Amino acid sequence: MDFAFDARTEELRGKLLAFMDEYVYPAEAVAEEQRARLASPWDTPAVVGELKAEARRQGLWNLFLPDAEYGAGLTNLQYAPLAEITGRSPHLAPTALNCAAPDTGNMEVLAQFGDEQQKKQWLEPLLAGEIRSAFAMTEPEVASSDATNITTLIERDGDEYVITGRKWYISGAMNPDCKIFIVMGKTDPDGPDIRRQQSMVLVPRDTPGLEVRRAMQVYGYEDHSHGGHAEVVFDHVRVPVSNLVGEEGGGFAIAQARLGPGRIHHCMRLIGMAERAIELMCRRAVSRTAFGKPLAQQGVVQNWIADARVAVEQLRLLVLKTAWMMDTVGNRGAHTEIQAIKIATPRTVVDILDKAVQLHGAGGVSQDFPLAELWASARTLKLADGPDEVHQRSLARREIKKYV
Repeated sequence: MDFAFDARTEELRGKLLAFMDEYVYPAEAVAEEQRARLASPWDTPAVVGELKAEARRQGLWNLFLPDAEYGAGLTNLQYAPLAEITGRSPHLAPTALNCAAPDTGNMEVLAQFGDEQQKKQWLEPLLAGEIRSAFAMTEPEVASSDATNITTLIERDGDEYVITGRKWYISGAMNPDCKIFIVMGKTDPDGPDIRRQQSMVLVPRDTPGLEVRRAMQVYGYEDHSHGGHAEVVFDHVRVPVSNLVGEEGGGFAIAQARLGPGRIHHCMRLIGMAERAIELMCRRAVSRTAFGKPLAQQGVVQNWIADARVAVEQLRLLVLKTAWMMDTVGNRGAHTEIQAIKIATPRTVVDILDKAVQLHGAGGVSQDFPLAELWASARTLKLADGPDEVHQRSLARREIKKYV
């Protein structure tokens, strides 16, 4: 692969870096101040709308979609360095560019599997940033790391589906702008193929029987940036059969198609989080003195910074290789590499953030620096999109198979 960024990527990188310096970083404190004055903490601060308008004006919009009909038409390799930059402010920058989860994955699902009516009704306003969305798969009663375990029922009743079940950690669901849920459940719970039992249906937020019950915390944080993580109950929710996404029995395959890009997008942004942590470490190290000399001259601090730089450079190369393979041989052909980055990146970035917290002392665990919230986000990604152990198991089997 060619390690140099092409001309379009360099142009977008330059624009995005300037956008971050001029608009995003200054808006971080403003967003928190505005949110404190809102009637509900889940309402969107006005500054977010201003950022979105400016990003769209500058052409920094929907960069994640490789299909030029819907997005910027960038390859994964082109998008990778841009997503990394947004990862430096993960709770604000992706939203500003309309490149935030779970909307990104949902837009990809609708673009790839939705029919024309579904695209018109839901994809178009999502692409325009007019509404938000949620993806409802994980359940509290089963080990959702194995998606075949889900128990939510989607039962056919004439021209309608009836949905019954309970989900939790449904990202985005607390946001009042979240207007549509993509719900995964079982249409054929007794089917012989456990990967053909599941389907996905579209459920508008205002459908009777859908209750957004509570916000779930993540290490004590309520992530307001994209609409939190909610517990959602579906109590005999009825939707038209036309709300089926793709075909009956296709839910597991759609979920896998959705998760591949989602995993690499998370890893791209995690590298940006690590870069910000290194920057904060270095600034802290040259500005503080302990035991008679600057922290920057303490051997253990130098080791932390050096190790962090080495680790980030290694991760970036692996992520770029994975992006290149996804572009050239497809997501299935890059399966091993996607699993490798999903294992390596959160693990390594959590360690870098932990060292950054340590270097900042009490400030590192406070709200005065972004490190504690970044750590919580990175640590969660060791679980999200499949826990590390599931990917390790699958990757090991693939390696061992070569020798059997």
